Amino acid sequence: MRLDEIDRLIKEKTKYWEERIKDRDLFEVVDEVFDSFTLMTIIELHRRGVLRKINGVISSGKESRVYLGYDKLGNTVAIKIFLTTTAEFRKSIRKYIIGDPRFEQLKSRSLRSLILAWARKEYRNLTRMHEAGVKVPKPIACLNNVLVMEFLGENRVRYPLLIEVFKELTEEELYSIYKLVVAEVEKITCSAKLVHGDLSEYNIMVKPNLDIAIIDVSQAIDINHPSAFEFLKRDVENIYRFFTKEAKLEVGDLQAILNKVIPCLERKKAA
Repeated sequence: MRLDEIDRLIKEKTKYWEERIKDRDLFEVVDEVFDSFTLMTIIELHRRGVLRKINGVISSGKESRVYLGYDKLGNTVAIKIFLTTTAEFRKSIRKYIIGDPRFEQLKSRSLRSLILAWARKEYRNLTRMHEAGVKVPKPIACLNNVLVMEFLGENRVRYPLLIEVFKELTEEELYSIYKLVVAEVEKITCSAKLVHGDLSEYNIMVKPNLDIAIIDVSQAIDINHPSAFEFLKRDVENIYRFFTKEAKLEVGDLQAILNKVIPCLERKKAA
């Protein structure tokens, strides 16, 4: 379906609701990410019962912003909105979409079409990982450039990132988290048949009771991607670097970690 047809259908479906939903009922924030296309998408998600209210920003990046929201039952959710006017977006995702069969059928290479495909990609990656038992936010819905997922936090505050709290943890606690991270990398590769592709201390959340969650999986690639080995090796090297250089842990040899995950990659590709 062409993008102009998507715009037309959303306008037709949301016209009734747009006239009846007051801004203060749905939105508690006004931001530049809420262009007309995004606003209509959110209103449609409201009409479908996925969203009831949007609050403030949880996190912000060059390609997207994540907001705290509520579903129709009052449960907290995370709302990730991919920016539709980011000039650097096409350049930053190029290495992840070249060779990815999920982008081969994309007829238009316009910025918006890429962004919509990128949002769907994160939703599908989350779904595959969640179904494989990987510790990721549970995906709830995705429409156009808006992704709704489980909110990981308490009292409207997200759980901290590993980079934010590692200095407060003991050596024993850090080692426990390190083992969890390695186990998740193995599950992503062996069970979900994906490679995260950008794993670091900046997208690992630390939850209560020394649990973790992996976030920001839009760039994750299928293990049959031509660069899967390269990205997997880089993920492992990033984790090894952080825990040995920053956290000052003795975690053994880098090759020992690779030996746990590379065979999974090779077995899956051979299957």
